[in-house]
Amino acid sequence: MMRVAVQPEMFRWARERAGLDVLALRSRFPHLAAWEQGEAQPTLRQLARYARATHAPLGYFFLPAPPEEPLPIPDFRTIGGRVIARPSADLLDTLYACQARQAWFRDEALVTGQRPLPFIASMDIAIAPDRAADQLRQTLGFSVQARRECSSWSEALRLFIAQADALGVLVMVSGVVGSNNTRVLDPEEFRGFALADALAPLVFVNGSDSKSAQMFTLAHELAHLWLGQSALSDAGVEGAGEPQHGAGVERWCNQVAAELLVPLPEFIAALREGELLDDAMRRLAREFKVSTLVVLRRLLDVGRLSRDAFWQAFRAEQARLVAIQAASSGGGDFYRTTTARVGKRFARSLVESTLEGRTLYRDAFHMLGIAKPGTFNELGRSLGLPI
Repeated sequence: MMRVAVQPEMFRWARERAGLDVLALRSRFPHLAAWEQGEAQPTLRQLARYARATHAPLGYFFLPAPPEEPLPIPDFRTIGGRVIARPSADLLDTLYACQARQAWFRDEALVTGQRPLPFIASMDIAIAPDRAADQLRQTLGFSVQARRECSSWSEALRLFIAQADALGVLVMVSGVVGSNNTRVLDPEEFRGFALADALAPLVFVNGSDSKSAQMFTLAHELAHLWLGQSALSDAGVEGAGEPQHGAGVERWCNQVAAELLVPLPEFIAALREGELLDDAMRRLAREFKVSTLVVLRRLLDVGRLSRDAFWQAFRAEQARLVAIQAASSGGGDFYRTTTARVGKRFARSLVESTLEGRTLYRDAFHMLGIAKPGTFNELGRSLGLPI
């Protein structure tokens, strides 16, 4: 049987890029250890299966050495203050898919005569975060009072997304790569990213994160759009006042996000003397519809917590939220989920363009992650389009 000559390091590169180990793949590829040692070579069929399993392009395996895959946007992610060296296949595929959607929407916007959005690149980091947050709040219509009237974090997040969507921002929220529910995005790797563009500004939020954490991520990435800067970040509220990769940009975006979600004057007015930390944390999180981690950060900002007390409480609460998120179940309405993953503004524009003959059904199906005309038509009806 004919074998394919592949450099041993290519097998290791693909496995590590996909975040998999030998044990995870050994049952499907019994000869993997030998391939990685250069002691054996796969057949073309075996190699194709391995490429699919590791989400790597088949052609890459014929290269003499692993390719460099630099991220196409600035990377401000850190772990413990250190820059993250290698993006995963899940992150890269998500980023490339969003860039393709953005490129399509930009072309459609030019064809249909849409005008550039004036708020993109309308600020710089010399503007005080509280002033910047106030401008975002007024432009979005995102008031604390409106959030207080929401019954839950989820409802408040839907309101926030709808306001950004109405303003012209493509907001995409997904916890998986495309529509593949087996490829779950890791919020420890990234929480979101922004792709700045005057005609097609895009924000992606990692839907595997908690709903309240997604609120902060959306606010952070919107701040990047107001700066006119594309960026990949972990959008950590704990870093709102800390030195970090990306210098002043990430710190500024974190501060704007915190001020947008929890304006300091209103936060101070809501504090109660003598209230226990756990009680205050949960009450204020319900009132402002934000993560308890954001509340902890604001308690530090106003001097109610020392830095040591903040970090102790922050790590404990972070562990509690991770456990809750891990125990939560998925599911939900297919069409609502699909719309959330690609964004309502994008989905509606794509369906309309396809029905009017400007976009091929094949291309629309690919960008939406669907396979059947009936599903496409039902998605259009769910968006209120006459089909």
